[in-house]
Order: sequence, then structure tokens, then C-alpha cells
Amino acid sequence: MSDYLGKATACVLSSAALLGQYAAAQGSDAASAEAPPRVDTIIVVGSEMTRRGEVAELAVTPGGADLVDVARLQEQNVASLADLLRYSPGVWAVSHNGSDGIFFSSRGSNLDATDYDMNGIKLMQDGLPVTAADGNNHNRIIDPLAASYAVVVRGANALKYGASTLGGAVNFASPTARDVPPVGLSVRAGSHGEQLTRATLGMAEGAFDGLLTFENKRWDGYRDHNEQHRSGLYANGGWHLAPRIATRFYGTLIENDQELPGSLTRAQVDADPDQANRSALTGNFQLNVDTRRIANKTTFQIDEDRQLEFGFSVEEQSLYHPIVDVRIDFDGPGPAPEVQVFSLLVDTDHRDIGGVVRYNQRIGNHDVLLGANYGENKSTGGDYENLNGMPNGLMTIIDNDADSLEAFAMDRWRLDERLLLILAAQGVSADRNVRNTDAASGDLSNPHDSYSRINPQLGLIYDATSDLSVYANLSALFEPPTNFQLQDNVAGGDATLDAMHGTVAEVGVRGELQAEHSGDWSWSASVYYAQIEDEILSVDDPSAPGTSLVTNVDETVHAGIEAALSSRIGVGAGFLEPFVSFTLNDFSFDSDAVYGDAELPAAPEYVLRGELIYRSPSGFHIGPTLDIVGERFADFANTYVVDSYVLYGLRAGWENQKWRVFADLRNLGDEDYIGSHGVRDIADSAAAILNPGEPRSVYVGFEGRFE
Repeated sequence: MSDYLGKATACVLSSAALLGQYAAAQGSDAASAEAPPRVDTIIVVGSEMTRRGEVAELAVTPGGADLVDVARLQEQNVASLADLLRYSPGVWAVSHNGSDGIFFSSRGSNLDATDYDMNGIKLMQDGLPVTAADGNNHNRIIDPLAASYAVVVRGANALKYGASTLGGAVNFASPTARDVPPVGLSVRAGSHGEQLTRATLGMAEGAFDGLLTFENKRWDGYRDHNEQHRSGLYANGGWHLAPRIATRFYGTLIENDQELPGSLTRAQVDADPDQANRSALTGNFQLNVDTRRIANKTTFQIDEDRQLEFGFSVEEQSLYHPIVDVRIDFDGPGPAPEVQVFSLLVDTDHRDIGGVVRYNQRIGNHDVLLGANYGENKSTGGDYENLNGMPNGLMTIIDNDADSLEAFAMDRWRLDERLLLILAAQGVSADRNVRNTDAASGDLSNPHDSYSRINPQLGLIYDATSDLSVYANLSALFEPPTNFQLQDNVAGGDATLDAMHGTVAEVGVRGELQAEHSGDWSWSASVYYAQIEDEILSVDDPSAPGTSLVTNVDETVHAGIEAALSSRIGVGAGFLEPFVSFTLNDFSFDSDAVYGDAELPAAPEYVLRGELIYRSPSGFHIGPTLDIVGERFADFANTYVVDSYVLYGLRAGWENQKWRVFADLRNLGDEDYIGSHGVRDIADSAAAILNPGEPRSVYVGFEGRFE
């Protein structure tokens, strides 16, 4: 596949040269050199204003990024974050069992047995951190319906958010009362006992506005022991303190209880994909998290060319997580007693405190952005033996903490009317401190370390025309380990891990075309190649299934192609809207002493997803959807292959300014496939690592919006 990547890179570079010749022949029709592009400096009063700024940001990002409109997503069933990320090229996201629990990876992040950690992508809400300060997303994934839109920035392109992750960042923007009608009600229901109700109440009066949303979700699941109950309260209120100063407070309360059905062997999937793993039943596996969060963001428009933005967030979580129950039967005549040999129940409390500051100033042909993110995490509690989902003796006392500082500077320098140079650097300083005390012996395990690095970035955007740009960047990558990874270090004791680091080169093109007879088209394509040193990878611990053994790997390669194409074509009085996203992955070891050049597991070789929607003038829409997913490995030795699959769907609906209804049909062919899976060193045929995907399903929804 590397040959294909090389050819694709050469193709993009050749296209850049041709575009340059074309632009020179056509003359200058771009913006003046005295007006460099910059983030919209209108003071933020609602998410619609920030959306304009984000769109402007995408145009001056020299790499892969896209904006997901949640309002458009609400034309279909949105069960988890995997639905929001479905059409983002370069991102592989799938729900384990149809509930909120998902696996996600961006540009090859998180491809190992600590997928529960979900590191590698920084999640932010309104520019404020949600990901824990040590980089893990274990306890909470953002509800996509609680956002008006999300910006997905892949890999090193997330430097503009300060993110120090291999996979990049996703920033969710909360809706405000200035963006939505004062009263809203939506109800969704469908297969597998799904019931979702959301009610919204808002007001905007003069300098004040406020929005309150209540949500209740129930999911019985398509597998046994798969129920989920979630209740959420989301609130935000804004106040214009002065003509140039605005502040907004955010509050979140979530109670989310999920049963976990566990993973199955191939034989079990063939016999009954709806069954739960026996251990999940005896151990009553669950993931129950209560979340409380408050945050604030203040924007000060100093003058036409200067803007200051700062904010803070405080989030507390209570985690109750029975997750392991390993039993054996004694051999011998007659009934054999069942004996529990290893179990685990995690009961911990977490607090994350975060702060951000960003300063933007235009100086001549320079648009300068300075910023910093700071986060602190504290985790306390214990690991217990698990007896049918109840604690049965304390094993380990947990007292972990972490902090991180990400400072960044970026200069978007307009060299001429067509050429934009991006010079940027990020400084990272992070501390990790794991304190695990054995409850029986009192022995302390205390792996702790500090990590720091300067990560430069050089980017270039060439505007061949006002609607067509070619871009490239060369960037450093850096990601310290999470506390989960430190405590599972295969070396044991107080041994630590090195941070992952490397270099990525990326080239691409994005553009738009408005044609009288063939409709409006937009497209983007990126080719990237990253060499990573000391990548942190893990395998399942055979002596304690459900936990992992983590180590650094000398060298790996992460490369790929990301592309998206959309259009709006007039058909009679209506419109036809095709959309397709395509990802080609090439993630592998690089001359490793154990694995050679074997491929990294978990990420499919390719993913193509698309839809073809017809919209009538009356507000009706209908069209098919398509998912084509390639093979992937479930082990580092590349002996266990998870098959490719193709899924067909259909969605339809109708809406006007007040009402919306929809129907969403998924997996119309009732295809048997594996949605997600675990990772082993060498996985045998009897390994319980498979999570069956969603069978044929039908969902319907109704929404009313009232002034």
C-alpha cells in the first residue's frame, strides 16, 4: 500500500504544479496581500458566530479538517459519537454494542488493547478541555446532540487548539438561545428498545440569554446484558458585559448507566451474536458514570485587530465499573465447581480542572495566534474484587494525578495575494504520577515522570483560484503516556514509559465549483506520511484478562489518504445531494525486532461511506446510505483477520420551520459483521475479542420547534 501512497502524493504535488501554471496564466483574482485571512473577529454571542470563525479557520488550515453540522445529523438517528464522526475521513469510529461506548481512532491512534482508554484524540467543548489532563477519554464521550456543530481536526493540524495528540482534536460548540427557537421538543424511538426524549427551553433578552436542555435516553440493546439509561441536563447562559466583552457560563449534569455484554469468540458469534459473554453475566459488567461540570468562557474584542479569549472548566466524575470476572472449572468426574481466578471492579472519583487562553492579533500581513491550555487531573478510589457486580474486597488503593501545559504560537503570514505561510510551534510540559498501593501488603507502585518537548510546524497554502487551494505541512508529533498506560507498564514496579514522538508530512487540496448545469461541488483530499518513534502500544495480559501490558515500540509508520466529495445538483424542482468520504490506511511496524513490518491492528485497510439524498421543494428528502469497510487485523502478529463488510441503509424525512420527522433504516440486508474488537499479541480462534455489529434496525424521530 505504501506504493499507492507514494503515487498519490506525487499526483497531488503534480496537481499543485499544474495549478500554479494555471493560476499564473489566469492572473491574480485572489484577495489583496494587504488583507490576510484571519479568524472572524466579530465578538461571539452565539454558536452561529463561532461557526463563521471556524469556517474561516478551516480555509487557513494546511491539512485535514472538516466541520460537522449537527443540525443536518438530526435528520437521522444519532445514537453515539460514532454517528457524528461517521463521515469524517481519516477517523475510524464505531460503537461497541450500539450504546454510548465507542472505539475511535484518528490517523492510527489508539490501535491496541487499551482501547478503553481512548487516548490519541483531544475532545473539547466550546474550546475548553473535556479529555482528562493525562490524555484519556475513558469516563466520558460527548453527546453529539448537545452540540450545534463539531470541528474535526486531524493529526498535527490540531496544533491551533494546542492539542498534543497523534490523532488531533474534536471541538464541539454548544447551541445557545440566540441560535435555536425558545422551545423545542424531540422524541426518537426504534429498534432494540431505543427511546430518546429531549426538551429545550431558552430565552434571549437584551444583553442576556440562557438555554436549558433536558435529555432522557433508554436503550435495551441488540445483545443480552446491553441496557443503557442516561439522563442529562445541559445549560448555558451568556451576558454582554460591555459592547466588546461577552461571557458565557456552562453547566452539565449527566447520569449514565450502561450494562456491558462483553466480547465473544468466533464460535459464539456464529452460534448467537446476540448473546452476552458468560463472564459479563456472572460479573455483571457495567460502566456507570455520574458527571458534573461547570465552565466559563469570556471574549474581549480589544479592537478591530485584537481579540482575547479565556476560560476555565471544572469537571467531577464518579466511576463504578465492574469489568472483569475470569472463572475456570476443575476437571474431574461429576459436577465441577466453578472457581473465580481473577476479577476487577473499579470504583473511583475523578476531578479535572482546565483553563485556556488565546490571543489573536493582526499585524500587517501577519495574523498571529498565541494560546495555552492547562489541565490538572486527580483520580482516587480503589480496585476491588468483583462479585456479581459488587465490590468484594479491596485490592488496590488508587491515588493518581496528572497535569499538562500546552502553549502554542502561530503566525499566518500572507506572502502575496496567493501564498500563505504558516509558522507555528507548540511547547508541551506534562507530569504523570501513578500511586497504586497494594491493599494486602501495603507495597506502593509509583511510576512517575515528566515530559516536555517543542513541536514546530511549517505549513503552506497556495490559492490557485478563489475556489481552489493546495496545501502542505511538515509537523512534529508528540504525545505523553496516560496514567492508565503507566500503571500497566509491562516492566512493572516504578518503571515509566517514553512519550510518543515523530514527524508527519502532508499534502492536499480543497476546493469548490459552482457550475450552472452540473450543480455545486466541494471536495478535499489529503495524503500524509508519519514516522513515529516510541509509539505506546499494549496487548491483553494473559494472566489478568481485561487488563493490558504496555510498552514502547521503536518505530512505526502511519500513512494514509483522506478524501471527501459532496455536491448539490438540481433535479427538476428539487436537488440531489451525493456525499462520499474515503479513507485508506497504512499503519505498520517499521523493521521491528519482533513484528518486522507487520500491520498495526484494529484500523480497517479502507473505509468508504456515502449517501445519495434527494430533497424536494416541499421539505421531503429520501435516499440510500452505504458503508464499505475493509479487513483489519485483531493481533500484532497479523494472524487473526476480521472480515470486511458492506452495509446498505435508507433514510427519509420531512421538515419545515417548525416540524421535522424522519425514518432511518440501517443494515437493510441484515448483514452479520463485527463492529469492534479487542487486540491481542497473537489471537487464537478461541479468543473472546469480537463485538457483533448492529443488525437490521429501524428508527423514527419527531421534532417540534416553537417561538
